[in-house]
Amino acid sequence: MTKKQNTVEDIKRIADEENVRFLRLMFTDIMGTIKNVEVPVSQLDKVLSNKMMFDGSSIEGFVRIEESDMYLYPDVSTWMIFPWESTHGKVARLICDIYNPDGTPFAGDPRGNLKRALADMEALGFTSFNLGPEPEFFLFKLDEDGKITTDLNDRGGYFDFAPTDLGENCRRDIVLELESLGFEVEASHHEVAPGQHEIDFKYADVIEACDNIQTFKLVVKTIARKHGLHATFMPKPLYGISGSGMHCNMSLFKGDENVFYDENGPMQLSQTAYHFLGGLLKHARAYTAVCNPTVNSYKRLVPGYEAPVYVAWSGRNRSPLVRVPESRGLSTRLELRSVDPSANPYLTMAVLLQAGLDGIKNEIVPPEAVDRNIYVMNEEERKEAQIHDLPSTIHNAIKELRKDDVMIDALGSHIYANFVEAKRMEWAAFRQTVSEWEREQYLELY
Repeated sequence: MTKKQNTVEDIKRIADEENVRFLRLMFTDIMGTIKNVEVPVSQLDKVLSNKMMFDGSSIEGFVRIEESDMYLYPDVSTWMIFPWESTHGKVARLICDIYNPDGTPFAGDPRGNLKRALADMEALGFTSFNLGPEPEFFLFKLDEDGKITTDLNDRGGYFDFAPTDLGENCRRDIVLELESLGFEVEASHHEVAPGQHEIDFKYADVIEACDNIQTFKLVVKTIARKHGLHATFMPKPLYGISGSGMHCNMSLFKGDENVFYDENGPMQLSQTAYHFLGGLLKHARAYTAVCNPTVNSYKRLVPGYEAPVYVAWSGRNRSPLVRVPESRGLSTRLELRSVDPSANPYLTMAVLLQAGLDGIKNEIVPPEAVDRNIYVMNEEERKEAQIHDLPSTIHNAIKELRKDDVMIDALGSHIYANFVEAKRMEWAAFRQTVSEWEREQYLELY
């Protein structure tokens, strides 16, 4: 998505010319949910001078009631006018950072926390961290009352096209909408499972890419509803078919140079790339809690459905955690395949960047690449190849996170404490729930 270098004056002029009547001031909470404060355009001056206040105690994981005043500082480069909801004039959005009343960045703001990780990156001499995300989602039918069903809108498969893929019109409209908002869509296709779709957009600097992911989710859900469908980014909505992932393609730059590329290096990868990879593998079990943050995430991370289950890497093989796609030169990148779209993108990229930087600082050497199918290897063979399993539940993943000081620091004490507490409560609620599967298995038998 082309980032516009708007000035405050540009925004005021465009708002007037385009008949913008409302402003959505958007931010993301610790759980990755998009929040927004909507104000009339008459408040634009107040918004652009960083004087717009909101109640932080109403947002999960932010602050207590007695310290509730927070300020929204809009990022003017994120100014965007939505093409819908124009009955009473247009609606524009600005993505905001959260600040304390004393003018300091709020430690519980995921976007601000990612900026903290980027400052650490810059201190090591790198200038940008790029992300190319590949988010997948399912389309389900709505019933006549507008309620969500688990009926799929098609029976299509990987790269299928009409008439099998009845979601094609919806997906095409999503792409057109994204392009009208400035996204550069690189690919759009049906995924492996029936009702499952993927739309890939061009990589960008990591803050912009995370902003794009949040905007993308909003657009997908809005357009799907217009087609009588519900779009979900839940990792594994149905048993027996593939879940939804969000592969993350990452690269580090110094100016115009991709520092992961070395024409003369093994696989044309630089030492920096190998050390970054070493860090990604070393911290994988701990950052899984952030990249796969729900109870449901672990229903996707099982053998047999293309999602990675083992901590390993490869240049060709698609079963390991990290893959090195074929492209070289400026496109040299590492693809982490475990992340799912329920993850908070800002927190995810903060932990992944810090994992990689730890690898660079400490010159962590990754184990040998695994170029055979890990799913057919037995436990002994995996042990010999230094291949460890990813955590099997959010409970186990949080245990791993608690042991990793680098990942705790990547989140910061405020976000870490609130995230872990929320996940502890989620796991406790899940453990106490009796499922339909249990009744089917045990009610008659015992």
